[in-house]
Amino acid sequence: MTPAQRCPLCRQTFFCGRGHVYSRKHQRQLKAALERLLPQVEAARKAIRAAQVERYVPEHERCCWCLCCGCEVRKHLSHGNLTVLHGGLLEHLASPEHKKATNKFWWENKAEVQMKEKFLISPQEYARFKKSMVKGLDSYEEKEDEVIKEMAAQIREVEQSRQEMVRSVLEPQAVPDPEEGSSAPGSWKGTNSHVASSSQQPSYLDLPPAPELDWMETGQPLTFIGHQDIPGLGNIHSGATPPWMVQDEEYISENQQIGPSYEEFLKEKEKQKLKKLPPDRVGANFDHSSSTSAGWLPSFGRVWNNGRRWQSRHQFKTEAAARNKQQSHKEKS
Repeated sequence: MTPAQRCPLCRQTFFCGRGHVYSRKHQRQLKAALERLLPQVEAARKAIRAAQVERYVPEHERCCWCLCCGCEVRKHLSHGNLTVLHGGLLEHLASPEHKKATNKFWWENKAEVQMKEKFLISPQEYARFKKSMVKGLDSYEEKEDEVIKEMAAQIREVEQSRQEMVRSVLEPQAVPDPEEGSSAPGSWKGTNSHVASSSQQPSYLDLPPAPELDWMETGQPLTFIGHQDIPGLGNIHSGATPPWMVQDEEYISENQQIGPSYEEFLKEKEKQKLKKLPPDRVGANFDHSSSTSAGWLPSFGRVWNNGRRWQSRHQFKTEAAARNKQQSHKEKS
């Protein structure tokens, strides 16, 4: 009888010897497996003439399954922060180990001979890929240099605009001409004298009320709606208490405790413990705060002890064990 053999493509055990590889099912499974691998090999062949170099991303760690070698192969070739697309698969297809495994796979599975060359890369083709890879690396470096130069120019422009803005702020303001800046000739002198007198005054509370100006004299279409100060309250400029420091009307003394007290917390905690106990237990409705006489008989536990019945049972067992132990000692003595 022919020994049992297992076909990895069909995923079954057969007993017909070498005749299984000629069956329709095996040839159909072989063709489907090769067609799944063929698009990846064709995409790698396109990269021989024009290698693509990109910045490394985690997606470049993907692997593909080599049907001939029966192992996973890295699809791309990465080094540092650069990745050569399809470089790992081309390197594997050009290796002598892959060529040897492909010949063995084609012989064992009786695949079409014309398709074998599609899954192999000659040394000449791999050398051409190396040259294109060098060109791709050079072009990638040139693009990166251009991007760096553009970013540096943008940074210089931003820095220059920032310096100009700071310089414009720090430059001293030009003193306005008194003849052009006011409608009356003596208004500039009056303003200077008012500033000098205000600098000698002790506080803002002693300042005289500012005169209301006629806003229509300057020719601007503005309307003066009057001062908005609330009488009797003042503001922070006049020495009044800031609004965020004023206490609310509903403010209560600081000594009042916020939230429940510690005793209420303990009571609530005890209630939560009692809720976990069975409601129909003995003594569930007993009021521990009620006053009872010395002759009152409790309805739970032992007669003159507080506790539950399971505690009484343990007490009886402990006492019985102690009595038995004493009796055994007496008998031995």
